[in-house]
Amino acid sequence: MNTETMETNKTAATKTERITGCEAIIRCLIEEGVDILYGYPGGAIMPVYDELFKYQGKIHHVLTRHEQGAAHAAQGYARISGKVGVAMATSGPGATNLVTGIADAQIDSTPLVCITGQVPSHLLGSDAFQETDIVGISTPVTKWNHQVTKAEDIPEVLAKAFYIARSGRPGPVLIDITKDAQFQEFDFSYKKCTGIRSYTPAPKINLESLRAAAELINNAKKPLIVWGQGVILGEAEEELKAVIEKSGVPAAWTILGASAIPTSHPLNVGMVGMHGNYAPNKLTNECDVLIAIGMRFDDRVTGDLNTYAKQAKVIHFDIDPAEIDKNVKTDIAVLGDCKESLALLLKELNANSHEDWHQEFKDLYKIEYEKVIKSDLLPEKEGLTMGEVLKEINSQTKGNAAIVSDVGQHQMIACRYAEFNKTKSNITSGGLGTMGFALPAAIGAKMAKPDREVVAIIGDGGYQMNIQELGTIFQQEVPVKIVVLNNEFLGMVRQWQQLFFDKRYASTEMTNPDFVTIAKGYHINAKRVTKREELADAVQEMIASKSSYFLEVCVEKEDNVFPMIPSGASVSDIRLS
Repeated sequence: MNTETMETNKTAATKTERITGCEAIIRCLIEEGVDILYGYPGGAIMPVYDELFKYQGKIHHVLTRHEQGAAHAAQGYARISGKVGVAMATSGPGATNLVTGIADAQIDSTPLVCITGQVPSHLLGSDAFQETDIVGISTPVTKWNHQVTKAEDIPEVLAKAFYIARSGRPGPVLIDITKDAQFQEFDFSYKKCTGIRSYTPAPKINLESLRAAAELINNAKKPLIVWGQGVILGEAEEELKAVIEKSGVPAAWTILGASAIPTSHPLNVGMVGMHGNYAPNKLTNECDVLIAIGMRFDDRVTGDLNTYAKQAKVIHFDIDPAEIDKNVKTDIAVLGDCKESLALLLKELNANSHEDWHQEFKDLYKIEYEKVIKSDLLPEKEGLTMGEVLKEINSQTKGNAAIVSDVGQHQMIACRYAEFNKTKSNITSGGLGTMGFALPAAIGAKMAKPDREVVAIIGDGGYQMNIQELGTIFQQEVPVKIVVLNNEFLGMVRQWQQLFFDKRYASTEMTNPDFVTIAKGYHINAKRVTKREELADAVQEMIASKSSYFLEVCVEKEDNVFPMIPSGASVSDIRLS
């Protein structure tokens, strides 16, 4: 390259133009490939919205009906697309309304960038109208946050925000920008962030540890893999599948790991956790080597840590060093990006089948089928079950839908019984357990992947926490399918009250409105099912609809979800009734 060409490229790379801070924010988003933005305007962010009006052809802003809805919609967008979701709000209550979604994203490792307006910098700390210390408030629930008081800092800070949100173990970032910084002019240029000193997103893989892990797996008689969402975040689905198929190791999943490999895969032995499948929970305490991949040993997975897999050697593959030995003592830790580490592991593994070990899983599945699954999916009683609704949805979608579930009994049923043929198909609030998550998250998921069928599975309690987002569906014409499984109770809390509080149903029975009438008020096609013979046709009509559709299914009021491991009990003490 000659000197003249080098100088031309250098000039192009550093070319600047004088613009305002609010325009810079929009330009930064465009540079980062943001095509959809969820938010709600207000005084302290109004300059950005005024600028956004000029860029309508490049960024589609979605006006949600509540800032929490914006955060959850951005989560749904991120979870199904793998891209960074973006939400925006004003200062004060607008910012604090984002916090639940941000906290949910933090514990579930969802990449978000949230932008909030703030009072002018000279008013900071004066208790000005709609001033809150959102940086202080959000510090415990963000991967990184920062307050901008000068327009010239906006490009570098936003570049860092997107890099931090998406790299390594993903998470939410909040950037708070004062109103005067939005109005200031400066010489704008943008350069994407590719690295930050002292921040190492993915540790370098220790080959010695990896070979030691392979040796343990090769010599194991009863190995068990438990994988989590890290496999999906690392886009390591094919590598996991190859490892499982070569090694013959039975593999179970956490709730957020669901769909990384198809539900129907013969080596997929089901879900672990409080309402997981009988065999993988029970046999966790009988395996000789436990291989954890991209999961964090959440208490809902482990139960009593004093009895969890004490007989097993534990191998932990994870990108985050903070997760190693945090809950479960590890014998061998393999740090790094699991897409890379699993590919390297595959080369070291011996081909195996573990047929006798697999038979133990099959024998326990038969017990679970007879005592639980059969009555859930093929009930003989009069009342409708949540399980048979999922069975019908599986039939109509052929396992290709993305299922977005809320939190409660319906969530456990959806995770247990939904059939997944594609990755990124199970979108739910895992670690925080946020009721109200599903409706806005389904909006974001459908807008990110309009070619995919997106079905929201929600209970009558959680549905009413963000029911206002029906207005977003109506205004944006989002063809999401909404299924409310109505048992007229806060079902999971009622189940605990029945089992552990002598049936004292304190403040859990719901007196609900006419959900169908409400949906129709938002011009959404709607139907109610109360009888088994109505179910198949109603689900078929819903799935066939080219527009949004609301289906209420009235299920048994006091049905319970089993299997169940009581809180704090051993995974071996799993109840089938």
